[in-house]
Amino acid sequence: MATPLDANNAVTPPIEDVQARPDTRNIAINKVGIKEIRHPVRVSDRSGHEQHTIATFSMYVELPHNFKGTHMSRFVEILNGHEHEISVRTFRLMLNEISDRLDAEIGHIEMTFPFFMSKQAPVTGVPSLMDYQVAFHGRIENGKPDTEIKVTVPVTSLCPCSKKISKYGAHNQRSHVTVTVTPNAFVWIEELIEMVESQASSELYGLLKRPDEKYVTEHAYENPKFVEDMVRDVASSLLQDERIEAFTVEAENFESIHNHSAYACISRDKRAG
Repeated sequence: MATPLDANNAVTPPIEDVQARPDTRNIAINKVGIKEIRHPVRVSDRSGHEQHTIATFSMYVELPHNFKGTHMSRFVEILNGHEHEISVRTFRLMLNEISDRLDAEIGHIEMTFPFFMSKQAPVTGVPSLMDYQVAFHGRIENGKPDTEIKVTVPVTSLCPCSKKISKYGAHNQRSHVTVTVTPNAFVWIEELIEMVESQASSELYGLLKRPDEKYVTEHAYENPKFVEDMVRDVASSLLQDERIEAFTVEAENFESIHNHSAYACISRDKRAG
């Protein structure tokens, strides 16, 4: 059997795995791992291309009461192994690797990143990019992975009450609609974004010319939505989508005539019957 040697051919003792020492305090840890590590990734989009972006990861496992620590470096090794493509499919693979390589019954991965869509202005067709905040949340327990996709979509909302009572227009504001879904089949990020945008008073664009601005303003005026309307309309679309098992829809209007936001939220789990 080979014996470890140092530079002077002297026998060196093996390096102890301190994390593997037993712990006698009899207290399990729910989550232990690495938090908010930034890493370059490639995200596949619906057009068949890859977006090169920077994602922020948090990766954890449950630590049984009899173990002193976990192996932090293995989280980074798993991350490095998947930097060439991140998708819902590879995200599930990473969850399985966390469970296997860290010998954990329960593991978690949280990943957030900016996602870009090319959009054309509604009248002139001038192209521009829009950015959206996306997150993948994953959990594996006893070999069974469960994943969520979370997308925050900025839109325009116009107040129906203001339109009704005002002679000269209606107040509107930028709003954030956040959708968190648990899918049972593949769902493109772009599909969730378009689903939300179609239910707003108006969608947003990175670049508008004067004819586009006129169209967007008038379109919003003809399509007023309370914050309650937006969450109900988006929820109706998600309820009809058989690929979605559970969801949460949140809408926050950054009010233009108040120093507070208006907020509404709907959560449903179709698996509950």
